[in-house]
Amino acid sequence: MKLSAPTSSAVESAIRTLEAEGDGISALTTALKGPLATAFAGAVHLIRQAKGRVIVTGLGKSGHMGRKIAATLASTGTPAFFVHAAEASHGDLGMITADDVVLALSWSGEQPEMKNLVNYSVRFAIPMIAVTSNAESSLGQAADIVLELPKAREACPHNLAPTTSTLMQAAIGDAIAIALLEGRGFTALEFASFHPGGKLGAMLKFVRDYMRTGAEMPLKAIGTKMSDAIVEMSEKGLGCVCIVHGNGDIAGIITDGDLRRHMRPDLLTAPVDEIMTRRPKTVPPSMLATEMLETLNTLKITTLIVTEANKPVGIVHLHDLLRAGVA
Repeated sequence: MKLSAPTSSAVESAIRTLEAEGDGISALTTALKGPLATAFAGAVHLIRQAKGRVIVTGLGKSGHMGRKIAATLASTGTPAFFVHAAEASHGDLGMITADDVVLALSWSGEQPEMKNLVNYSVRFAIPMIAVTSNAESSLGQAADIVLELPKAREACPHNLAPTTSTLMQAAIGDAIAIALLEGRGFTALEFASFHPGGKLGAMLKFVRDYMRTGAEMPLKAIGTKMSDAIVEMSEKGLGCVCIVHGNGDIAGIITDGDLRRHMRPDLLTAPVDEIMTRRPKTVPPSMLATEMLETLNTLKITTLIVTEANKPVGIVHLHDLLRAGVA
């Protein structure tokens, strides 16, 4: 499709923006492989050893990035919250304790509104990590550790609007959060406790939260005629029936596909033993929903039997996951 002149101009502008911001991230990566490495490792160690929380602060665009960084830290197991640098001078300094670590964001490092917060941190010996492009700034000199970001050009054609710089701040915040997460072995189960809502919450629930149990399960004993098994499949509406031994152990499964593969004149009178797929794939109730979805996709099936001690305790259908927002 041929683009019109205005459309082409907009796309070219977008590409220039992304390339400029990409250059900033590349410069940050290079710095972390060299002069920034020691300071970054020290910042992660300082936060990990803190008894309190990470107090993220800043104002303007840096403040917006600070809110995002605090949220990412908190959601990945590092207690953190945001204190606005200007509001700190009007009572919010009381939110900061001697057990905390301050993570202060300022591109220039010379914002006057941060002076009182910086002085408070120094006065009460509260460790401070500065994220700035100028290690020699007032903020940089007051900090215990300085994460000096490379001076990359903004995507703004006038090199004024914070674009590349704010992206680099967000990126270094993500890097800190993930380093802390990996360092403490933060698991998906711990992540789930902080994300009970939305699609993430649905994905981080367990098989037992979605399986059908009791009378909803299509079950028939081994030796049953196929006519009865087909009725059970139709009534339960899951496109399958679980076959069990006399002691309740799983023996096999019959699916719509099995019916097509074994279509013959005496199908209705044949015992389920002759038609069923033996040793079907099963999952435990404690499996994460995301793992279960991956299993369904890998095996290209729509139903999984849930077992405990080799006995079926539930059944999960792909449609149940779709309705819950997992898939």
